[in-house]
Amino acid sequence: MRPMNTVAETLSLAARTLAQHSESPRLDAEVLLGSVLGVGRAALIVRGAQPIAGEALQLYQSLLDRRVAGAPVAYLTGTREFWSLPLKVTPAVLVPRPETETLVELALQRLPPDQQRTVLDLGTGSGAVALVIAAERPRAQVTGTDISPAALGVASDNSRALALPQVDWRLGSWFDAVRGERFDMVVANPPYVAAADPSLGTLAAEPELALKGGPTGLEALASIAAGAAAHLRAGGWLLLEHGSTQGPDVALLLEQHGFSGVQTHHDHAGMPRVTLGFIHSPPQELP
Repeated sequence: MRPMNTVAETLSLAARTLAQHSESPRLDAEVLLGSVLGVGRAALIVRGAQPIAGEALQLYQSLLDRRVAGAPVAYLTGTREFWSLPLKVTPAVLVPRPETETLVELALQRLPPDQQRTVLDLGTGSGAVALVIAAERPRAQVTGTDISPAALGVASDNSRALALPQVDWRLGSWFDAVRGERFDMVVANPPYVAAADPSLGTLAAEPELALKGGPTGLEALASIAAGAAAHLRAGGWLLLEHGSTQGPDVALLLEQHGFSGVQTHHDHAGMPRVTLGFIHSPPQELP
């Protein structure tokens, strides 16, 4: 990239540089420059004619180079907004997606704000889902689990930064971290991309553990569906985020494991994204 002087010139050239590497090149260019300069996107418009110091340009160039190489913007800035919450994000966790807000919306609809409920978030990652539920339903007791110590470290940092210390973070694979416990709701956004899916190439910067769901992509979903009933109270809900083509398979999994009222809901882009159901009579014995 040639030397750039003003904010406007810098953004224009940066957007062209990112055009072949991003679905939102102008947005990426603005977010990254705002991060370097310590200002919001709106301020960049006001400062369009102002020059940028050499050191800031060098830092910006390094971020653009990393974005071109495939690093998500959230990893480059270290933050991502989810449901209006500013979250710390590192390469140890999946970058929270807008479609996951559908999972949150459906969960909140089934959690009365004036009643105590217990919620389990499996594979919590950055803690995005667990923390939103804790923020929106202060009377809920929320537990977040993850198999990755590094991911739990990010979730814990977010909990402290957002002053939401009531979330209980547990280390373990799926239900291993909550043996002998039951909840009113289980939510999960597990890995659901098939191991041979070509889309994984564009997601190489994100943790494979949080993306690959096995040979078919349904393995983690099947494991959670099989174990959920034993960790739910009567009338408890299971909500699973999944790929846009997996709705029928996930619905069948829930029905096979005794769930009623099974429905698949679409995200805001109109794609089938979350399948849910409730359990009438969970097993009497806890696993």
